[in-house]
Amino acid sequence: MRTEKIFKGAVIGLGFIGAGDEVSGKAIGQSVCNLDGTHAMAMDNNPHINLVAGASRDKGRRDRFSQRFNGVRTYQDWRELIFVEKPDIVSIATNTPYHVEIGITCAESGVKAILCEKPIATKLSDADKLLDACKKNKTILAVNHSRRWHGLWKMCKNEIKSGIIGEIHHACAHWQTGRLGNMGTHIFDVLRMLLDVDPVAVSGTLDSLVYPDCRGQQYRDPGGWGIIAFSNDIRAFIDAPQSAKFPLVIRIVGSEGELRIHNNSARVNYWNGDIKEIPFVTDGKTSLDSAMEDIVNCLLYRGIPACTGEDGLMALEIIIGFHVSSIAEGRWINLPICGEERNLEVMIG
Repeated sequence: MRTEKIFKGAVIGLGFIGAGDEVSGKAIGQSVCNLDGTHAMAMDNNPHINLVAGASRDKGRRDRFSQRFNGVRTYQDWRELIFVEKPDIVSIATNTPYHVEIGITCAESGVKAILCEKPIATKLSDADKLLDACKKNKTILAVNHSRRWHGLWKMCKNEIKSGIIGEIHHACAHWQTGRLGNMGTHIFDVLRMLLDVDPVAVSGTLDSLVYPDCRGQQYRDPGGWGIIAFSNDIRAFIDAPQSAKFPLVIRIVGSEGELRIHNNSARVNYWNGDIKEIPFVTDGKTSLDSAMEDIVNCLLYRGIPACTGEDGLMALEIIIGFHVSSIAEGRWINLPICGEERNLEVMIG
């Protein structure tokens, strides 16, 4: 007899990250095999979750989802899914402008937990409303900054905390393809995680070169470069132009050496010439598998997810801060952002 607590799960947005839709992946030049999990598979893999439904406006996506997940119901209208299925856990994997409306409706409809794709919103004021709705309705809100659940990055955080590179001086991060919203949100969040400090100000410039977004002409997510000032006088130097040829690398620089993270490997380069590799052996789970486990544990034991709605909001503060600073010709922008600038919208896909 099965005694596990079973939660009803649903995915809203049956595209690439939501449901592993290969057609959607090809449209953005990516493959499902390179993903660190999908929302639908993470629910399907979890013994405490019964994946009951998925929603998408696109008939092709719904049909392909039904072929991969036999017996799971599909809906064209996400509102109907919530009303009919009454899910306990909902993954929001739509384009960013729809996150907040869906999230608020979920919270007000009795959904117990939400895993929202990043970035959390296109406006800070909208993100504020989502957090308020979840707090009011006691809905758990997590944001899929996947490195929070990835074993290597968690190990690096612990190594830094143990003092492996001494006193932290600064950090550097660079990556190709720009996109301070879609890509930058991951980096800004993981810098907060690794450094264990909050940002207090941003100075940045947006790249004038912005490639068209395959999601639609309404979306525009430029790259850029600049500096994030964190508490304790730590700075993070960001270089993310649209057409860069260098890979994603993060360096945390301390008094004893630097921790360099690239792909799925990390090592410490000590100033005395020594090198230490950070060993990492995968447990076979994807980061989304681990994120879904985290959410289930939060429901069962009243915990707090590794990446909360507040964490998602803080990453968005930095994104919007780059835009506000660039408009002001690189002026330092204090965080959190106040006044009308919280209504500035960045159309992230």
